[in-house]
Amino acid sequence: MPRRGPAGPTPPRDLQKLFDRLPPASPEAEMSLLGSMILDPKVIGDVIAVVRTPDDFAGEAHAHIFDALVKTYDVHRSGDLVQLSQSLRDRGVLDDIGGPDYLLELAQAVPSAASAPHYARIVREKAQLRRLIEAAGRILYDAYHAGDPEQGAAREVLDRAEQAIFAVAEDTGSADLQTLERLLQDALNLLDANFQHGRTLTGLSTGFYDLDQMTNGLQAGEMVIVAARPSMGKTAFALNLAEQIAFGGSPHAESGPRTPVGFFSMEMSRQSVAQRLMCAHSGVDSHKMRRNLLSHDDFRRLAESCGKLSEAPVFIDDSPGLTVMLLRAKARRMVAQHGVKCVFIDYMQLMSAPGAARESRQAEVSAISRGLKALARELEVPIVCLAQLNRGAEQREGHRPRMADLRESGSIEQDADVIMLLHRESYYHQHDPEWLAENEDRVNDSEVIIAKQRNGPTGTVHLKWNAQITRFQSMAQRHGSDGNYEVRTKPVSPASPGSSGGSRSSYAPGAKSGPVQGHRDGGGPERDWQSEEIDDLPI
Repeated sequence: MPRRGPAGPTPPRDLQKLFDRLPPASPEAEMSLLGSMILDPKVIGDVIAVVRTPDDFAGEAHAHIFDALVKTYDVHRSGDLVQLSQSLRDRGVLDDIGGPDYLLELAQAVPSAASAPHYARIVREKAQLRRLIEAAGRILYDAYHAGDPEQGAAREVLDRAEQAIFAVAEDTGSADLQTLERLLQDALNLLDANFQHGRTLTGLSTGFYDLDQMTNGLQAGEMVIVAARPSMGKTAFALNLAEQIAFGGSPHAESGPRTPVGFFSMEMSRQSVAQRLMCAHSGVDSHKMRRNLLSHDDFRRLAESCGKLSEAPVFIDDSPGLTVMLLRAKARRMVAQHGVKCVFIDYMQLMSAPGAARESRQAEVSAISRGLKALARELEVPIVCLAQLNRGAEQREGHRPRMADLRESGSIEQDADVIMLLHRESYYHQHDPEWLAENEDRVNDSEVIIAKQRNGPTGTVHLKWNAQITRFQSMAQRHGSDGNYEVRTKPVSPASPGSSGGSRSSYAPGAKSGPVQGHRDGGGPERDWQSEEIDDLPI
């Protein structure tokens, strides 16, 4: 491990003392582990699931013995002292490790092989600490020998430091294996718990009934991509979801269980996010707020909404240009300290992956996508990540987006568990008076196209878009709350325009097409989309 350059500055005295110490190691654990493997070669399979390479041993002799034991067992499915000695002799290292006498000493160091997994974990832990110290040493060396500050030397050192620490963090060993019997029992227990509590969803309720029916809620460990062209309402949709999830799947601040939510906003400041939430919840025109044209009634409604929204456990981080590693650290902290159950990221293409960036932007986005998918699995929470679409939809007749329109990387399609594409046809006709006149009843219609769902159907969910308050509203009769739904008291007329004559509750979640467009939920004032200047809304 390089401690300092040959002609570089001398590190502070405290650091000198630190690096003069021996690196973490446990010779006793290494000896006991090797002795267990010699006594009973059958434990080798369990050991290599934890200690995977000879480099995990601090002693060079122990590394040689471990490598020979594993390879001998791999060939002969056994590994007595004679075979082990011959293997080391063939490599020319038998005398270097202490000869047959040392191998016999190892075999006699433990009474049985029963504790081999325990010794393996100690060896692995010490190896991780040594690798972390080595990474820290490289970071120190790079920092002392940084180049020209005018050329971004500090940024370059930070990038290499992130890569070094991330490599150590990634090298955490294999996950514990579980038998099918245990997994099936866990699945039955979950189903029983849902039944006992009357839950109809296995995931987090989004507050949009039709969306919940199609997805069964947002599932733990899954990466959900919400993609659209600019000005389609990605951020507004994400904030609506975050608020409604925080209130237990309710579209309004009602009493009920709270669900902590994390929101990483790399596009908007935290103040802008808060203002968006205030307008969406209170029904106050966002343009009036920005122009300071609020009436006394507007102030009253905003104050009431602030009181209710303050009860929502939403944690907002507006750090710009996060790397995967930094976002991972922040998300871990959110989950550990605040019990966050869902994480939103706005948006993927604003993130960076310094190592992959040297190859191409496509490789960088692919690395970001893989990192977010791994993070969802690690934290066991749904991660909802916004993404931009390319111009393909604008050049296509009908303008409907497709998964192939995802910008800069095809790996997003592979990594995502669910892909939602937002679409508002009226956006492409906002300057076409003839189309607007013929489709007056459609100007607020918005579609959430479920283009991919790994464990469910694909199809389309219809919502209403209220541009003045930057809020999506459900067309369904019913709203969700913690997976349970209550029918709204307002009846639905079978003769209503666009109605199929049947209740939305008859929609089958397993169908490959989404709910039929029909009726508004009646929540919030209905306004004419054309009547306001909304082109500059930061959606």
